[in-house]
Order: sequence, then C-alpha cells, then structure tokens
Amino acid sequence: QQQAVEANSIAASTLPDPRLSLSLQNMPVDSFSFSQEAMTQAKLGISQTIPRGESLSIKRDQLLLEAKKFPLMRKNREAKVQAAVAQLWLNAYLAQSTITLINDDKALFEQLVDIAKANYSSAVGKTRQQDVIRAQLELLQLEDRLTAQYQQLESSLALLGQWLYPVKSNNALASSYATTHTVKLSNEPPPISLINPDYVNAKYVKNNELANTLMQHPAIATIEQGYQASNKGVELSKQQYQPQWGVNASYGYRANAPSGEQRSDFFSVGLSVDLPLFTENKQDKKVAASIAQTESIKTNKLLTLRQMMSVLTSEKKQYVRTQQRQQLYQQQLVEQVHEQYQASLTAYTHDDGSFSDVIRSRITELNTRITANTIDVELLKNIVRINYYFTHLQAQGK
Repeated sequence: QQQAVEANSIAASTLPDPRLSLSLQNMPVDSFSFSQEAMTQAKLGISQTIPRGESLSIKRDQLLLEAKKFPLMRKNREAKVQAAVAQLWLNAYLAQSTITLINDDKALFEQLVDIAKANYSSAVGKTRQQDVIRAQLELLQLEDRLTAQYQQLESSLALLGQWLYPVKSNNALASSYATTHTVKLSNEPPPISLINPDYVNAKYVKNNELANTLMQHPAIATIEQGYQASNKGVELSKQQYQPQWGVNASYGYRANAPSGEQRSDFFSVGLSVDLPLFTENKQDKKVAASIAQTESIKTNKLLTLRQMMSVLTSEKKQYVRTQQRQQLYQQQLVEQVHEQYQASLTAYTHDDGSFSDVIRSRITELNTRITANTIDVELLKNIVRINYYFTHLQAQGK
C-alpha cells in the first residue's frame, strides 16, 4: 500500500496529458471539394490544461504524508502480532502446565482409591463406602478437568498455527498446510519483563505525562500523520478558488484555389480560463468538508488516546493486584494447604481422621497449585498487554 501511494504521488504531480485534435473545417456540402472554398481547411491542434494554483505540488505532498503512515502502521501491527502470539503461547503453556499438575495428582488419587477400597473390604480403620464413592467421583472429575485442559491446549496450538506454520506460495498452499506441524512448548514460562517498569511501579502518574508518552505510540503517530495529510487536503481544496488555465495552438492547411492561386495556411494560438465566480455551493462546501474531515481526525486521535490511557491504567491496576495474589500464593497459601493435606493424611493413617478429609485437603491443594500457576501466567499476559502500549520505547532502545 505504501508503494502504491508513493507511486500515485509521482503521478499526481505530473501535468495532465496534452490533447491532440484533427478536424476538417468548412467543407462545402454541394461538392465536397477541398479546394472550392477559401475557408475550407484541415486543422491540426494541440491543447494543454494547467491545473489550478499549486494543486499539483500540494497533492504530491499530501500523498507523501499519507505514505509515511505505513511504516508506523507496520510498527503497530508488529506490536499487536507480538502481543497476540505471546498470549496464545501463554494460553497453551497454561493448559500444558495444568495438565502436568493434574496428571501428577491423578496417580495419587488412583492410589487413594485403591487404599480406600482395600481398607473398606478389610474393614480396617474408619473407611466407609461413601469414602470409596467420593474418591472415585473425584477421580472422574479429574478426568473431566484433564479433558478440558487438553481441549484448551489443542485449541491454542491450532490458533498459533496462523502465525507459525510456513506458507510458501499460492501453488504450494495446499501442500504446505497438508504438512504436519507441531509446536513444542517449554516446561518453564518465558522470561517476559516490563518495557517500562517505572510506570507500573509508580504510585501515581500524571495524566499529561502518560499522554505525552502514548503520543509517541505508533497507533497515535499514525493518526497524527493522517491529520497532517488531511491538513494538506484543506490546502488542496482551497486551490479550487484559483482559475484553471488552458493553452491551445492549431495549424490550418488550405488547398490552392481552382484557378491555381496559392492560399496561405493558418496558424492559431489561444488561451482559456475558467472563472470560479459562483463558489457558494461548490468551492466553499468542498473547503468546509475538508476542514470537517480534518477535525474528525483530530477528534479520533483524542478518543484513541483517552481509550489507550484508560485501558493502560486498568492493566496497571490488574498487574498490581495480580502481583499481590502471586505473592500471597507463593509465600503462604501453597505451603499451608500442603501442610493441611499432610496433617489430614497423618491423622487418617493413625485412625484419628476421616478419609473424606484427606480427599478434600488433597483437592484443595491441587486447586491451590493450579490457581497459583494460573496467576503466574496471567501476570505474564498482563505484562504482554502493558508492553504493547510502550512498544515505541522498546523500538527506541529505552
């Protein structure tokens, strides 16, 4: 698209093609003789229209300004693709890590079911039939959760294929997609860090400071570039008040008279101009429309900036709260629920607790570990979304 606009800018700055005309004038209809009348002539003419004012250079400048939007649009698209791929990858990683946690506990639950059946059959301890049923039910529910996570994993990997699977050419499109592709996920989360940690760590950021930072974002810079191009459009519409000139020249050939007398050929040159006298319903309205269009772009820029500031502020608050939850789980909850499970298991093995307490505490520990893992991934996804708004700082090496 950029190449197309740049090519159009060269075409727009070029004068319109001259017009060539050929005519046979004043031919007598009684004899259709070319030499009968002195007024009969074969006329060859050429004319050239000269555009109004500086409309050619202004149109060229407007298109060049339009072309400068595309590098900014590419930067914005790169940032969006990076964020989209990162979040898809993190969704797949979350599903994979959750599957690992469930599979680890699934083996333990199978052992607990076997133990409960054995104790119930031999009437050892306080194991009851409902404990066996409860253990079997929890195992089935684990199977269901495992299936749901596999579904999430396969869906995320399939969506990742949009960005990762190679497509060579139109002819090789079908064969390329027919090839089996697999995405291998690491067992550890990727090291994603904040581009601008000062913003997130600051307790208070002035709106004008945040706005000035976001003004450099490719999305806002693209709108600003469009605004400048639209301003050129206002200048271009004002050129409609200028007259449009035209020049023409022609050569008329005449035949000799029937008596043999030689007749002189004719050469003509002329100048034409249109007069923009009645401008109320044409030129005035075009200028007003250009100004309104420019103002609408300015309004769109303001609305986009306010939306980005609002979303970024929301993402920051989510990041802070998610980080607090992460610390709570890592420092207290995971360890405490594990201790609770160990205590209930010890009590059960000493005939001082119920089997249902063991099952319940183990389920609680599994849920807590899954939640802690989900919080870790959500924090990374939050960082990815925040980084999108500061992608220009990364591009500048700041």
